[in-house]
Amino acid sequence: MSDDDDFMQASDEENYDFEYEDEDEAEAGGDVDVENKYYNAKQMKAESPEDAIDEFLGVPALEEEKGDWGFKGLKQAIKLEFKLGRYEKAVEHYTELLTYVKSAVTRNYSEKSINNMLDFIEKNADDQAANQCMEQFYSKTLDSFQATNNERLWLSTNTKLARLWLAQKDYGRLTDKVRELHKACQLEDGTDDPSKGTYSMEAYALEIQMYAETRNNKRLKGLYQRALKVRSAVPHPKIMGIIRECGGKMHLSEENWTEAQSDFFESFRNYDEAGSLQRIQVLKYLVLTTMLMGSDINPFDSQETKPYKNDPRIAAMTELVQAYQTDQINQYETILQKNRDLLADPFIAENIDEVTRNMRTKAVVKLVAPYTRFRLDFIAKRLKISIPEVQDIAGFLIMDGRLHGKIDQDAGTVEIESGVDAERMQAVADWSGAVKALAAFVLNESEGFKADDVGSSIGGGGPPGFTPGGEGIVRGSAGGRGQRRRGPGK
Repeated sequence: MSDDDDFMQASDEENYDFEYEDEDEAEAGGDVDVENKYYNAKQMKAESPEDAIDEFLGVPALEEEKGDWGFKGLKQAIKLEFKLGRYEKAVEHYTELLTYVKSAVTRNYSEKSINNMLDFIEKNADDQAANQCMEQFYSKTLDSFQATNNERLWLSTNTKLARLWLAQKDYGRLTDKVRELHKACQLEDGTDDPSKGTYSMEAYALEIQMYAETRNNKRLKGLYQRALKVRSAVPHPKIMGIIRECGGKMHLSEENWTEAQSDFFESFRNYDEAGSLQRIQVLKYLVLTTMLMGSDINPFDSQETKPYKNDPRIAAMTELVQAYQTDQINQYETILQKNRDLLADPFIAENIDEVTRNMRTKAVVKLVAPYTRFRLDFIAKRLKISIPEVQDIAGFLIMDGRLHGKIDQDAGTVEIESGVDAERMQAVADWSGAVKALAAFVLNESEGFKADDVGSSIGGGGPPGFTPGGEGIVRGSAGGRGQRRRGPGK
């Protein structure tokens, strides 16, 4: 087993580089006494870590010149000191360790060892004092490797430092550091350097997380779209998982359910590929989005999500979506009450209320369907919610046209218009409109009575079809033809 394997976990969520086996024992040679002292100290780590530290620190003193065994002894001592909370001593011995990287050990070996050391510190920092110690580690690393022009380690360390400031919500320093990282990943003409695409994508991920946390959707959207267009590198799946997760939250806040569902699914798939535990939380977001968009498709039907359908960590969300899609309001409320830990996630807590409101709205529509009049307290009792909330839902349904009626706040009732009454009222309205249209046409478009016709009648001319002093024609005889008759005096 390598030295670093004693302290590094199998899966480090924040380490995006591939792990290499630390072949200290194979590479190291030298004096047998030095080697024996080192291995004796390793055997003491579990039972007596304080004594093991003293033993490890004694290894460099046995070497005439700085070499591999002294470097290894300091590494082990620093890790033990950090775990025991001896942060000042850890920083002091880490400063001594950095003097070995210039000549005592090879460049590749020192770079790999320092990266592993910083990963260990980052993973085990669990309080403010540890974070301050970690920041000193980063600062001393940057100072040391700046002189050696090791750009890869410089980028890696600065990225870790930016992650620390993101965790501390130090957005001012984070903004400056991300800008510095973006500049370092560009060529002289301002275009992206293909050889640094991975670091560029990680800088995008850090900045996107910052804008997501500060709810700056305008900046987030532009940066998110730019990140997806980067083609100069194949990023670590965990980086893409972060970017897609933030994109899903952005789309959900805009009620763009389809895009949110797509992003959360891609985020889950990338986290799953990376072996990140965040895949479970994002899967919950995917289920949440499915309910918000009112989809009848089971999110666990896909090949990627199906293995997690019966996972205890996701069981509550699985039951919720089943109750939602089958309109089982009481079962839905019971599941939510028994699993209050779901609301520990701020994002779920913020959006589950909308799902609950949709569920209750559907329940009200279904419950009042047979009635022409109902009391608000009756609905409140059946759904186990407050009367003001029932009134709010009823008002929303009336305004949305899904419920035809009116609320009597004084009596606490809702009067529902029956379908027959509504049809009759609509028919009367249509008939009234038709009469008005006909009247307008008659008055405005027809000839009506003409003045000339009225005048000739008053002057004795008689009605149309009659000629004074002559022969008139009588219409409508039995034979269907007019009969000629003589005028007066004939």
